[in-house]
Amino acid sequence: MVKSENYWISEHDGIQKEMLLIFNEYLLSLKLENKAKATITKYRSILERFLSECAVPLEEMTSENILQWLTAYSIDKKPRTIDLVLSSLSSFFTFCLEEDYMDDVVMKKRWRPTIPHSLPQFLDEYDYARVRLAIEKLSIRDRALVLFLFSSGCRRSEVSNLNITDVDLKKRTAEVIGKGNKKRTVHFSEECSFILKAYLETRTDQESDYLFINKFGNRLGTQGIYKVTTRVGTQAGLRRALNPHSCRHTFATRMLAKGATLEFIADELGHSDLNTTRGYARIPTEDMITAYQNMMG
Repeated sequence: MVKSENYWISEHDGIQKEMLLIFNEYLLSLKLENKAKATITKYRSILERFLSECAVPLEEMTSENILQWLTAYSIDKKPRTIDLVLSSLSSFFTFCLEEDYMDDVVMKKRWRPTIPHSLPQFLDEYDYARVRLAIEKLSIRDRALVLFLFSSGCRRSEVSNLNITDVDLKKRTAEVIGKGNKKRTVHFSEECSFILKAYLETRTDQESDYLFINKFGNRLGTQGIYKVTTRVGTQAGLRRALNPHSCRHTFATRMLAKGATLEFIADELGHSDLNTTRGYARIPTEDMITAYQNMMG
């Protein structure tokens, strides 16, 4: 079993020794490219299964070998899962081609499944107001946490990794480390700054430097953050579960509705590709604003 600190190393005993050396060289290349830990871990897991079940030497690997394995694997799998598997295989075989471990292109674009383009899940003004009311009943830590998620648009991993020294309450900014270990500055609301200050005043000098901590004084993990948002969503009586990513989408939607440019939103969210942010442009903001006006006047 691979230790968590060596997530870019595979010790899978079902993979042939020569192939395992190439596979680990590939994983190391992802690490050196600053690919996210979650991405490397997913790719490693998928490719370990493929390389152990399709034990064909690289110089003999054909499209038929891959398609046969993929067909068997894809039974009862969702299109997005299949697409992730294909991305993993394509990445690995591209590496093998570039490093001259194989001569022929074995992946086919036509294998890609059709992925439905669903709108990002976000809270409309009515549900957002209900959550805001529910926040008032939370502990000071959880209030600060949820307000930070809603007003910064950060990923839950970025919030979990924050230290107190990363935050400037006066400027209302925080330095976060996003995907690919890229640093960026995010902003948060004045209300969030006020509640964060109140939360930090409850902390003792002996406690850790982590911004959000659990009851044991350790860093509040991503699962802990997820549980907080789920709980507040339930207390607010939302029709579907509230999660940190919903907070992130709600932040982007509200910024778009207020006239923020896609470039600004992309910078705040840490999107390296503006096309990722363009998904928010499909949100019917005018309808949302009209609904808000009808309810609130």
